[in-house]
Amino acid sequence: MTATLREQISSATKTAMKDKDMVRVSTLRLISAAVKDRDIAARAEDRCQGIDDSEILSLLAKMVKQREESAKTYDDNGRPELAERERQEIEIVRDFMPKPLSDDELKSVIAEMIEKSGATCLKDMGKIMGQLKSGYAGRVDMGKAGAVVKSHLCS
Repeated sequence: MTATLREQISSATKTAMKDKDMVRVSTLRLISAAVKDRDIAARAEDRCQGIDDSEILSLLAKMVKQREESAKTYDDNGRPELAERERQEIEIVRDFMPKPLSDDELKSVIAEMIEKSGATCLKDMGKIMGQLKSGYAGRVDMGKAGAVVKSHLCS
């Protein structure tokens, strides 16, 4: 049986601590803290189990996006050392994410979903986006996917 994302993150944290890789340790602790925060929020919604791997993947994708924005801001403001730190954290977070879909794969998956669901207009966009979010968590940039879905439905 494969380890859950939680177990992988925990194991990687222990390894990083033994290796004295402080950047990796701090990033992994940030991931663990974010997962625990989401677990607490899930319990408040009466979901006893906490969050599952797909929700953790969505959380990781959000963390990557935040760090990309921060790195750009640091670059724009002449702080390359801080931008580099953000990029290091991005690589660490991506270690726990599946390989993202290429643009061609994304277009193909969306076309297939639209065909299977019978979506014909922009009112159906939410249905397709929901399927993408649940089926391809952490593998799709939802902003980019939204534009592709819109172009398929409007053509």
